[in-house]
Amino acid sequence: MNRELKIFLQLLGCFLIIYFLPLGNPKVVRALIEGFNLLQWYAREHTLGCVIPAMFIAGAIATFLSSVSVMRYLGPRSNRLLAYSVASVSGFILAVCSCSVLPMFAGIYKMGAGLGPACSFLYSGPAINVMAVFLSTSVLGLDIGLARIIGSVLFAFAIGLCMAIIFRHAEEKRLEVTMTMPESPASKRPLWKTSLFFLSMILFLIFSDWYSTNDFNVTTQDGTQLTVNVRQTTKEAVDFQIYNPDNSLKPNVIRMDISSIKMMTPVPSLTTTIHAIRWYLAGFMGVIVLLMTWKWLDSDDRRDWMNSTWDFSKMIIPLLFGGVFVTGFIGVLIPEQMVANFVGDNGFLSNLVASVIGMMWYFATLTEIPITQTLMNLGMAKGPAVALLLAGPALSVPSILVINKILGFKKTVTFVSLVVVFSTIVGMIFGKIF
Repeated sequence: MNRELKIFLQLLGCFLIIYFLPLGNPKVVRALIEGFNLLQWYAREHTLGCVIPAMFIAGAIATFLSSVSVMRYLGPRSNRLLAYSVASVSGFILAVCSCSVLPMFAGIYKMGAGLGPACSFLYSGPAINVMAVFLSTSVLGLDIGLARIIGSVLFAFAIGLCMAIIFRHAEEKRLEVTMTMPESPASKRPLWKTSLFFLSMILFLIFSDWYSTNDFNVTTQDGTQLTVNVRQTTKEAVDFQIYNPDNSLKPNVIRMDISSIKMMTPVPSLTTTIHAIRWYLAGFMGVIVLLMTWKWLDSDDRRDWMNSTWDFSKMIIPLLFGGVFVTGFIGVLIPEQMVANFVGDNGFLSNLVASVIGMMWYFATLTEIPITQTLMNLGMAKGPAVALLLAGPALSVPSILVINKILGFKKTVTFVSLVVVFSTIVGMIFGKIF
């Protein structure tokens, strides 16, 4: 489709939505407000600590990594076992959400990484998270935790291989084009400097986006004490669920004005302790990155790096913000109780619904666990719970919009379909066994 036609259809779509939006319907108005609430939460909690550092890393990948190095380890003709192994377990190292992985995925794919390993990395990055697996096991049960970690690693391999096989002809043409391009100039720095530079930036991202269990002890202005799991925070209000004495979550999400809360302290744990000092740790790594930038990079390097970072930002950030707003809007129209009504058994339809819902919702790191627990308390069966955990963290409306921009419509539909189909099948098998 020609570029001008795409722009026309996008403008037409926006016009039709605005023209026919039923603003007299209270539910639609509430959905609009919740869309902006989720967008504000995303801007306050994830943009500075997650999205922006990832953009700088993506820009650095495009600027400082030679295409020869990327092709050697992740290209279509690289050692498949090595390429897929590294890509499939990257989530253990990164421990970040999908919005952080997307810019890095765009960077390595632009530099010539094969579609298969790149897609394995794209799925693995947000899906396999040591803390998330541990909490899945402790909160949702050992069987679900093990199913999540085994399924995620196997999925990363399988999805990457399927993408490479399905689009092998397109990949061969892409490889031919890549091989005709002039070879990247030799790096100005030794390998150890480049490696240390990237390691420092990745550590900055890990610390700045350090996950929190979101469990808090809350004291209200009238003296009521609660243990809650925070779902969303905006400038004026906090959305949370209250813990029962047996450590399960009550299904209702409560919104409380910030002014009604006297004190709000994290439930003590190693994770929350590190989360409390994450900006000090990230700041330390940031100073190291700045020193390296000053000492090791010249003015041309810095200019090229900033230009690449800005190019990725222009491409990705508007899509992320638009997708987050749409997710908040849809979330009101499809509440959790409605979802739970469709996933009460381990049949095909229940697992398919769980996979599709997981594909659409945006899960920040670890938030999928209390949401799944709530759905299970409302009647979700174990099979759909596993399907949701396998499809949810890796996909969302924002990430799908960005993937489409990078890979195109056909490859995006195929990638999303593989995640949904595999999650549905594994959910059915798990439900039948357990």
